Amino acid sequence: MCQLLGMNCNTPTDIGFSFAGFRQRGGLTDHHEDGFGIAFFEKNAHEAGVGLRQFHDDKPSHSSPIADLVNNYPIRAMNVIAHIRKATQGSNSLANTHPFVREVWGEQWAFAHNGQMTESFVKRTERLMANGNAEHYTPVGTTDSELAFCYLLNRLKATFKSRPSDEALFAFLTAQCRYLSANGLYNCLLSNGDWHLAYAGSLLFYLTRKAPFGEAKLSDGEMTINFQDVTTENDKVTILVTVPLTDNEKWQQLAVDECVIFKDGDVVFRDTPSKKTYMSIEEGIALARSVGASV
Repeated sequence: MCQLLGMNCNTPTDIGFSFAGFRQRGGLTDHHEDGFGIAFFEKNAHEAGVGLRQFHDDKPSHSSPIADLVNNYPIRAMNVIAHIRKATQGSNSLANTHPFVREVWGEQWAFAHNGQMTESFVKRTERLMANGNAEHYTPVGTTDSELAFCYLLNRLKATFKSRPSDEALFAFLTAQCRYLSANGLYNCLLSNGDWHLAYAGSLLFYLTRKAPFGEAKLSDGEMTINFQDVTTENDKVTILVTVPLTDNEKWQQLAVDECVIFKDGDVVFRDTPSKKTYMSIEEGIALARSVGASV
C-alpha cells in the first residue's frame, strides 16, 4: 500500500522529523520501493501568493540522495504533501511519481493518492478524454492516481466557471471524493497552499501538536525529539499519515468516507458519514491487498 504524509500548520515549519521516519517506509521498514515525492508550499513575506517547491525520485526513499537532501535542508512550509509509491498501475518513473500538480484558478494544487481505481473507472475516464471531453486536464503519466486527479479537476471546472466559496468548494470536493471512493480504493491528500484536504477511503490518521509540547519517538527509527525545544507556545502543527509515525502520541483516525479540511493547523470543515466506521490497520492493509494496491 502506498503511503501518504501531509502537514498543515499556522507558521512555517520544518517537516524533517516526520519525514525522517516516513522515508524509511520506502524500502526499509515497508515494501514501497518505487519512488517518492514531496511538495512544499512556501510563503514569502515580501511577495503575494504561495510558492511551490517539489522533489521527486524514482528510487526508494530510504536510500535516496534526494530524500537525504530533504532531511538535511530544513525547508519551512505551511503545507506539505509527500508520497511513497508502490507501483500497481504505470511504470516506475518520474512521470508516475506523486504528488501531481496542476494550476487551478491561478493556484497550484498538489495531490497524492493511496489506493487503486477500478478498471471500469479507468477505461471510462480514458475514453472520455480520448473523445475530447477532458475539459482542461489530462494525465502526463500512466497511473490511475493522476487520472483520478484529472477527473476531479475536470469536474470542478465543468461545475464552476469561477472560484466558488470555500464552503461550496468543500461540499463539491467531498462529493467527488466519495464518488471516486465508490469506484475504487481512494485515500487522498490535496492542498492549494492555503488549506489542506484529507479524505479517507480506508486508512488515514492525524495528530495536532500544540502547547504544551512534549516528546515524540518515531516508530520507524530510533529518533526522538522534544518539540518544546524547537517550538513556540503559539505553534500549531497537524501531521497526516496513512499509518501513525510515532508510538508514544495519541493519533486520531478519520472515519471511512470522512472528508476534512485543515487550515492553520485546525479543522475548518469536516463531513463525516452519519454512521461512523473505522478500519484497523490490519483491515486496511488487507483491503489494499485485495484490490491489488499492496503486496
